[in-house]
Amino acid sequence: MTDLYQIKNRSKYEVLLKQLPQHILFSVTEKIQRTINPAMLFAAGYKDFYGKRFYWKDPQDDLIIVSFGHVQTLQATQDDQDRFSYIENEWNQIINTAMIKNDYLVSGTGPLILGGFSFDQSTVKQEWESFANATFHIPQIMFTFTQGELYLTINLMTGVNDIDTLLSVEEHIQKLLQSIDAPQLSLPNIVQNNEIGADHWKQAVQKTIDRIRNGEIDKVVLARKMKIEFDQPILSEQVLYNLLKQQYESYIFALEVGNQSFIGASPERLIQKENEQILSTCLAGSIKRSQNLVEDEKLGHTLLQDEKNQKEHHFVVSMIKQVLQPFCKELSIPDSPTLMKMRDIQHLYTPVRGEVKDKHETIFKLVKALHPTPALGGIPRREAMATICDVENMDRGFYGAPLGWVDYKGNGEFCVGIRSGLLKENEAYIYAGCGVVGDSNSDEEFKETSVKFKPMLRALGGNE
Repeated sequence: MTDLYQIKNRSKYEVLLKQLPQHILFSVTEKIQRTINPAMLFAAGYKDFYGKRFYWKDPQDDLIIVSFGHVQTLQATQDDQDRFSYIENEWNQIINTAMIKNDYLVSGTGPLILGGFSFDQSTVKQEWESFANATFHIPQIMFTFTQGELYLTINLMTGVNDIDTLLSVEEHIQKLLQSIDAPQLSLPNIVQNNEIGADHWKQAVQKTIDRIRNGEIDKVVLARKMKIEFDQPILSEQVLYNLLKQQYESYIFALEVGNQSFIGASPERLIQKENEQILSTCLAGSIKRSQNLVEDEKLGHTLLQDEKNQKEHHFVVSMIKQVLQPFCKELSIPDSPTLMKMRDIQHLYTPVRGEVKDKHETIFKLVKALHPTPALGGIPRREAMATICDVENMDRGFYGAPLGWVDYKGNGEFCVGIRSGLLKENEAYIYAGCGVVGDSNSDEEFKETSVKFKPMLRALGGNE
């Protein structure tokens, strides 16, 4: 690492930095020849970068991003603003004047913003006080694992001491690489866990069923939460390691903001864009898994034939098709769903592929158009969101919301932040939701959310 940076490129970068005006993003990407465990790398940053770390892994393991530090934070804080356009405009202003040195045409390298949006910007903040309606960071140090290669991106916002800053960043990189080791990851003991407002939630489900049967609305997704207390602070890396062992086929993510961390293992892609190509996922309708192979197959068959779940899934497919068609010159959606089998639960799954009319169309516009899908909000969208706000009595924060990354060309990827939780010193809050339609049953929906708690509860060391 020392040879690569100090000998090959540093003098060139120092000359460039002296020529640039202040408050310009300077970004350098290099390929490095090292074998590194991404999760161990994330843990190695605890001492110097706690509260400013980010981890992202896609389900196919095609891309892993581990980042440290922030050179700039982009936040949307006003409840009445268009947060998607605001973040897009702020990012574009930075990119339009940036000095970018990236010789690699590789997705996920170069300057990125990493973060996400809250589920509903009108909700009164509860435990999510560190997170704005949109929170994104430009990382100072970012490692990208992709296509069997490792890339390192360094970002600086130019100022008066750029050469010193560059030296400091190099020292941090050296320290990170020297600190990589198998960390002590024993979880703290759980003192108490509390399914908050369980009776109220069942009443909310019944109230929603009544509204649907009265023709006021078609579908609403209602969520609930569990609060878990520990005898000492719980760390992102402790939970991250468990999620990687237990839910590896998911999007696995951790976004630290101060003393809080949004972390999870989501099976659901919201949108991926690479030039003209886009991918999305319809994921709605679910049933538990069984360790008995024959029973598991029966459960899957039941799900595929179940009218209530098929109806719920159809809502999602129809909406995503309707939303994406205006953006696309070509859109491919299978006629019927298949099964996506996760460790604890199996879902009805329909993949969506498309080609956008304009390759310069940014991913932010697609995210804005899609969020929330009927898989997390409902149908019709506005009435569903109003119902959630009325009956749920909870701040979802980043749960069920878009989380991911965007590059300097308008490409990127967002998952839907489900199977997730918020770590906050000695506490964790985990969330689960289910789709409510006219023939739903409040007790059955409660059981479904209990199944959906399992991935995070297990990762936190709790009893299933």
